[in-house]
Amino acid sequence: MSFIIALLSLLLRLTSAASPPPLRPGYYSESCPEAESVVREVLRQAMARETRSAASVMRLQFHDCLVNGCDGSLLLDDTAKMVGEKLALSNINSLRSYEVVDEIKEALEIVCPNVVSCADILIIAARDAVLLSGGPNWEVKLGRKDSLTASQEASNDIMPSPRANASSLITLFTKFNLSVKDLVALSGSHSIGKARCFSIVFRLYNQSGTGRPDPSIDPDYREKLDGLCPLGGDEEVTGDLDSTPEIFDNWYFKDLVNGRGFLNSDETLFTFDETRVYVKMFSESESEFFEAFVEGMIKLGDLQSGFPGEIRRSCRAVNGRPVEEVLVATKR
Repeated sequence: MSFIIALLSLLLRLTSAASPPPLRPGYYSESCPEAESVVREVLRQAMARETRSAASVMRLQFHDCLVNGCDGSLLLDDTAKMVGEKLALSNINSLRSYEVVDEIKEALEIVCPNVVSCADILIIAARDAVLLSGGPNWEVKLGRKDSLTASQEASNDIMPSPRANASSLITLFTKFNLSVKDLVALSGSHSIGKARCFSIVFRLYNQSGTGRPDPSIDPDYREKLDGLCPLGGDEEVTGDLDSTPEIFDNWYFKDLVNGRGFLNSDETLFTFDETRVYVKMFSESESEFFEAFVEGMIKLGDLQSGFPGEIRRSCRAVNGRPVEEVLVATKR
């Protein structure tokens, strides 16, 4: 603990007068012009092996950026002196496809060594996961550095639970200058992918401690979920987050309108007045959803800690130099 306190103190001293450099499109146009195409091709290959990789990789941006900005801290493995974010409550047994990021990094290190940050890889890969799943394309702003440390505690303090309601989600997103519309649009990331029974058994059998199911669940859908996730069953079994779990579209919102949201944090967006208007809007217009989603992803990607960083050679570990030496080098 004393090491972490000393490190954070050093970070704050070195960054007190600094601001992060501006992010911009085409950041690697000269230093690594193939960067974005390499990321897309490796992700395409991963999706050919397992389509779910798209959703898993996209989620990494959310879990990285909301904790001290988009700095790749999520990707750091624990060390003897640091307990990172991978085992945080919202991440353990939930986040996956770290190996896809490793493959992307390895491919980039062959093409242009020590140029593309792991933090930027997450931003590019999230965009490509959406695009390769049938969703919109957009220009990403790049130029991030990779963090020199990570904190499980910081992740636990920020990341919402699958049990979260719309009111608490609005409060969280407001802290990052993300609007209610941003919240609903970005929740549309659940247009692709799966989630575990662990995340919904309380909805099915003991919502809010009542001993009864969530009354907002469509009865036919609840019967289907009861079969998938029986009380006392295997909570690691996964279910689809919407009716088209491999296609990025607006069916997620149509499902919410029909009481067929998988997670409590999804269905609450329709049962809560302030968010319902956007759920209905996006359920009726896929183009409105796509436009709002892109805007939200760009705003999410703009979150930065301002701390110094580096370009990691491996996304799982800081480079070989002592952390204090790296921090001083970033100020030169």
